[in-house]
Amino acid sequence: MWKYKLGLNICDFPGLTTEDQITLFRQVGFDAFFTGWWQGAPIARWKAHAEEVGMEYQSIHSPFRHAANLWRSSEIAKDGIDELIACLRDCAENEIPIMIAHVFIGFTEHTPTPEGIENYGKVATEAKKLGVKLAFENTEGEEYLASLMEAFADNDYVGFCWDTGHEMCYNRSKDMLSLYGDRLIATHLNDNLGVWNYNGEILSSRDDLHLLPFDGIGDWQGIADRLDHHHFDGVMTFELKQTSHEGRHENDVYREMTPVRYVTEAYKRACRVAALRGKNQ
Repeated sequence: MWKYKLGLNICDFPGLTTEDQITLFRQVGFDAFFTGWWQGAPIARWKAHAEEVGMEYQSIHSPFRHAANLWRSSEIAKDGIDELIACLRDCAENEIPIMIAHVFIGFTEHTPTPEGIENYGKVATEAKKLGVKLAFENTEGEEYLASLMEAFADNDYVGFCWDTGHEMCYNRSKDMLSLYGDRLIATHLNDNLGVWNYNGEILSSRDDLHLLPFDGIGDWQGIADRLDHHHFDGVMTFELKQTSHEGRHENDVYREMTPVRYVTEAYKRACRVAALRGKNQ
């Protein structure tokens, strides 16, 4: 789209390879994409295909299964540290500029530890050494994010990835950009319905819906204004899901769409969001 690059996450479309999706995204109008990562993922192949069709490989989302263990002893955290560093190295080797990372997983613990700062420090040091930006995302466990953003305030290779849907459900619509907007280097834009429980209790990830923009309660003019306020000029990357969580049905209507229809609808909504920028400057 004119003035703003738009990106989308690789989805779980049955029968479509990652290369198929990269091509589809380009045909529909997106400029960039991001993928997940696992040991042995064919990152180089995806990067080569992206270059062939004129797409930007904007970032890799690192695994977060070990995120809670990174706040424990170095022995317990070792697998998680090794996994994040391996992902960083794949980014560096394939000239992918940003790695996204969750800093915690879980809803019952709220106490960052010195061991966690030290463990994530090894990852942050490696990111700077490799020249890859490390973007910590707002999820559950705001205290853990706050402690890392403070600990690595002087590391130019540590920044913030703003997930708008997570802000609505995990952060109870707290303005996370007011805290970290000066370090914003990536976005995961999506809509949500907030916290499901009337009492405000959050016990699982079931509230994290990743709806198309304008299908939830998001204030999209406000979101656009905040991006403008913090002078964000990177790819406006959207992270969306076609499938519902078990026991929920909000995304079911998307599953009825063909991949072409869904990606086209996502692009139309992304353009609507982008068009809101600059209106209140």
